[in-house]
Amino acid sequence: MRCALGREIAGTIGLLTDEHDFRAMRRYRSFAFDNYATYLKAVEDFLTSRAAQGTHTTVALFDPQEYADYCTDTGLDPDLPSSRTRFTAELATTGPTLPYDGQPLDDLVPDLIDEAARQAAWEYASTLLARLGACTSCGEDVGRAAFAQASLLLVRILDTARPGRRHLVCSVSATPETLTSVLHADTDADGATHLDETEALEFTTVLALGLATQSPGGLVMRTTAPGATDQIYGWRLHNGGVEPLTAGEVFDAYCTDIESGGLISPEPDVDYCVPPDLGPDGTTTGHQH
Repeated sequence: MRCALGREIAGTIGLLTDEHDFRAMRRYRSFAFDNYATYLKAVEDFLTSRAAQGTHTTVALFDPQEYADYCTDTGLDPDLPSSRTRFTAELATTGPTLPYDGQPLDDLVPDLIDEAARQAAWEYASTLLARLGACTSCGEDVGRAAFAQASLLLVRILDTARPGRRHLVCSVSATPETLTSVLHADTDADGATHLDETEALEFTTVLALGLATQSPGGLVMRTTAPGATDQIYGWRLHNGGVEPLTAGEVFDAYCTDIESGGLISPEPDVDYCVPPDLGPDGTTTGHQH
């Protein structure tokens, strides 16, 4: 009965994703590992064992500095396993996490790092949007208006794309580094669009920040459909809105080496083209403030 009950309990494990973080945890005497490779092997064995028992496990990114700050704020002793488990339990609801589905750690670790970067970009963009305040001329909340505009643009971009798989990337030049967000959206046999709501929220927030601050940036769409060449097209952020890139500009962006500036051979079976007309709802200028 105890084993049966154990299979009903979901668990979360905090994972140290690089040797630098691992070394930071070795300062605690209660931390049992002294070799990073041994630690990773133990984590993987633990995960596969739980999966074999039919038990669900969530993997959270464990950041030693955040853990130290958490212990300071809560008055916990950081050199206790119970403190680490309490911090990990907090990560399960607030931090970057991924479900363990049997994938090797070599695949899971980069995916977890990407998830952390996504969440950090969204939190940063959300914070900056909230700080923009009200328009000095009309009193409208600038961040809220930009989010509504970004939502409208996203809907029009997806509505005007051909059916199939859509891969949409938004990049915004911000301080201290460029923010990038990715959205995947697929259509089913009935033409309905399916996407991840969290991805959509993150994407819209980053786009809204670019629109509200009139920062340099752009949107690139890649569509894939059975029996057809892939299509790649995009827009630049301009004057609080978007304007379409020419086919030549899209080709140059994809076929130029960023470091050397030299030409890269274009992908086969890819059409670098102008984007569809977004129509009257595809706002090209934003709120002026």
